[in-house]
Amino acid sequence: MAAKQDPEGLAAARPLLTDLYQVTMALGYWRAGRAHEPAEFELFFRQCPFGGSFALAAGLRDCVRFLRAFRLHDADVQFLASVLPPDTDPSFFEHLRALDSSGVTVRALPEGSLAFPGVPLLQVSGPLLVVQLLETPLLCLVSYASLVATNAARLRLIAGPEKRLLEMGLRRAQGPDGGLTASTYSYLGGFDGSSNALAGQLRGVPVVGTLAHSFITSFSGTEVPPDPMLSPAAGQGPRVDLTTCVEAWLERVCAHLGLGVQDPHPGERAAFVAYALAFPQAFQGLLDTYSVRRSGLPNFLAVALALGELGYQAVGVRLDSGDLLQQAQEIRGLFRTTAAQFQVPWLESVPITVSNNIDEEQLARLAQEGSEVNVIGIGTSMVTCPRQPSLGCVYKLVSVGGQPRMKLTEDPDKQTLPGSKAAYRLLGSDGSLLLDVLQLAEEPPPQAGQELRIWPRGSQESCTVRPAQVEPLLHLWVQQGQLCKPLPSLAESRAFAQLSLSSLSPAHRRLEQPALYQVALSEKLRALVRRLSAGGSL
Repeated sequence: MAAKQDPEGLAAARPLLTDLYQVTMALGYWRAGRAHEPAEFELFFRQCPFGGSFALAAGLRDCVRFLRAFRLHDADVQFLASVLPPDTDPSFFEHLRALDSSGVTVRALPEGSLAFPGVPLLQVSGPLLVVQLLETPLLCLVSYASLVATNAARLRLIAGPEKRLLEMGLRRAQGPDGGLTASTYSYLGGFDGSSNALAGQLRGVPVVGTLAHSFITSFSGTEVPPDPMLSPAAGQGPRVDLTTCVEAWLERVCAHLGLGVQDPHPGERAAFVAYALAFPQAFQGLLDTYSVRRSGLPNFLAVALALGELGYQAVGVRLDSGDLLQQAQEIRGLFRTTAAQFQVPWLESVPITVSNNIDEEQLARLAQEGSEVNVIGIGTSMVTCPRQPSLGCVYKLVSVGGQPRMKLTEDPDKQTLPGSKAAYRLLGSDGSLLLDVLQLAEEPPPQAGQELRIWPRGSQESCTVRPAQVEPLLHLWVQQGQLCKPLPSLAESRAFAQLSLSSLSPAHRRLEQPALYQVALSEKLRALVRRLSAGGSL
């Protein structure tokens, strides 16, 4: 896959972002003459994250970018030569220099798909040495992306479809790469935008941002704007001194709110005026720097009403401390009375944004019926996934040279399913999800309307199912190093994720103690598992 240079592909992961034992195994394969043997690995997880019943598949786009840029350069090979035994055959390093992913084939769930334990997120096949080297980078690219997308999907389910969710966690993320990944895949999982400008530049994530408390506290009130004049929004009419107009409105607002004109902080008001002069079409006030009721709100209203006289409408307020739900209700009430008092109906519906270490429990409270909160910014609990910091994906060998391979191990939960496989989703006549079935790739696919005998994982008994619809899950994306079809855009994958989530039953969508989704084996796959487990021949 000798693709043209892709800076984002190089940024996704470099070839040496891997565990050293991948390279030591590569040397072992090469020394044994097995470097070119055809092999297949599967990347999957064993348990759904966060105590839920589903995950969202994500990271495929980054994996494809990584594969297209995959090549060991001279500096990479020189470093490996310095850490491998000094008597390593120099021919091995020449072999490494010639490696690329031109022999690699990838089948995968489309990004935004519902994923369940044991069902491959990726199937990677190709020369044994190469696909072994790909293990750690692919795990790194898929595991966190899928975890973040799933976390975002859970938060979206709690918030409901009407609230806007913004990811604001870059400063809390585990490093720059983690921050970019979180911003990208929180959007895929259902968030509406991010504060991360780089995610907007590289990934097309909608970016948002206004002002912080530091902007407000930097003003004392003695500052004089170099140009306080503002033209009407319609572009016609004389320019107006916004500062003077705001002071006039402040007296009227304070009288309405029962405050003295000396109560609102002058530095906060100066900051709001400066911001309004810079962004008259997008003025938003951060209300809690000093006192929401006695300062932030009256200062915001004075500036918003002054802008309103010129034909502009403020776009929102933000709260970042205190009882966010209660404050939002109080502010909405004051917006309504002020709108009626001054006959400015648009003020009633100014959006209220809240932030401040919001987790699932707090989000549920903010999203309850009757809440006046419109926009919710979530940082730490989005990007760090505190309820479960890792999805625990694994990458396991399932066949070599066309022969199935199985890890038995002392822990039954860590046993693998052998052989090259296909995966299908079985649906009822109403489109509801019945179960996913894994079978050997050589088996004919299940047919709609035909009875199928299956073995649910974890059960010692078989059952039959008659699906009304059958969907193949694993799509061919890369064949022999060549991209087979265009990857969906991030926005398309986001829409697909929401469609996927809507197909879950309420019992499976439930975030606490959900019903477990069933994954089953075909009779032929189960027979192979039993034969290999018993030490039988193929």
